Amino acid sequence: MTSQTPAEQTAASAKDEAVGFGAPEEIKPFAKLEFTMSPNFGDWLASVDSSVAFTVLNNSKLVFVGRSLEDNTVTTSEGNFARCLGVGVHADMRSLTVAAKHQVIRFENLAPPGVIHEGHDAVFVPHRAWITGYLDTHDMATMANKSLLFVNTKFSCLATVVEGYSFRPVWQPYFITQLVPEDRCHLNGMAIDGDRPRFVTAVSETDTLEGWRSHLSDGGLLIDVDANVPILKGLSMPHSPRIHGGRLWMLESGHGIFGYVDLVARKLVPVAFCPGFARGLALMGNYAVICLSLPRDGQENFDKLPLGEILTKRGEKPRCGLMVVDLRNGETVASLDVHDPARDLFDVVFLPGVRNPKVVDFMSDDIDRIVLMDQRS
Repeated sequence: MTSQTPAEQTAASAKDEAVGFGAPEEIKPFAKLEFTMSPNFGDWLASVDSSVAFTVLNNSKLVFVGRSLEDNTVTTSEGNFARCLGVGVHADMRSLTVAAKHQVIRFENLAPPGVIHEGHDAVFVPHRAWITGYLDTHDMATMANKSLLFVNTKFSCLATVVEGYSFRPVWQPYFITQLVPEDRCHLNGMAIDGDRPRFVTAVSETDTLEGWRSHLSDGGLLIDVDANVPILKGLSMPHSPRIHGGRLWMLESGHGIFGYVDLVARKLVPVAFCPGFARGLALMGNYAVICLSLPRDGQENFDKLPLGEILTKRGEKPRCGLMVVDLRNGETVASLDVHDPARDLFDVVFLPGVRNPKVVDFMSDDIDRIVLMDQRS
């Protein structure tokens, strides 16, 4: 077992306050959220025959956004789970896994196919949880066989759940010499190719206690997992690598860039500007949905990142919400804003073929009432 000394914990807390990129304060964690959206958001969901799910870190929320089964009216459903981060969806759309503060929670859709429950065609209920302790778990993936893989940011590795332990490490970056709870490089993003991890992102190539905090502007890197070598360096807080349509897409949060990686030229090709801290990316068909967040430390702008100056030059203010980008031309075609007290979104996924999903949390009456019996002999 490993732990930080009181002195290390104090130092880390002081850095959190000074830099504003540590664990965010959970402000009014269960307050109901308010949304505004572009008039076409429901029509866009209908056009892709999907709903979306996203997490709000500082409000401890898992949120589904769908459409009423009667019309295209946009609906939302919120569940409260402490410090939600990465989301992984199984290919059959009946299983969803979320990284929470000290656990990994698997949800199952307990609405049988073709059954409508109180206006919902999918009802995601917590079905199993693995208690991991605080690993600062970031990106999460659910494989075809429902095994799990996640970015263990606290221990600077990729890991999986295993009976009898908090986690089992399965891969670590070439520069990490010890698997200790020191968040040495802020490993954060993971791209899955089929059923294996292919690329990861980290904020810096550092091997000391929270060494990444001194390299926010230009220390970021993209790593090839198989070869365990860097593909890109000099990035500002890269996040959310994803493979889609034969390309590797990612976010460079510190510059507000959404783009794809030219693996031959080894460069990031910008496709769209993101007016906020971009972290959380889902792609389907011709569209990308990107999570945008506000500064964590009370700033009006991102003064400690290049993004702050870029927003000022563009005359824009940072946003909190979702932006939908057309991959063919980089245009923003729809958007959803999430208002105070939400500030910090983390991840987003598509739920294709699901129109109006509902989430059930541990505190709702629904978790007592929604019971499905297996009557197979």
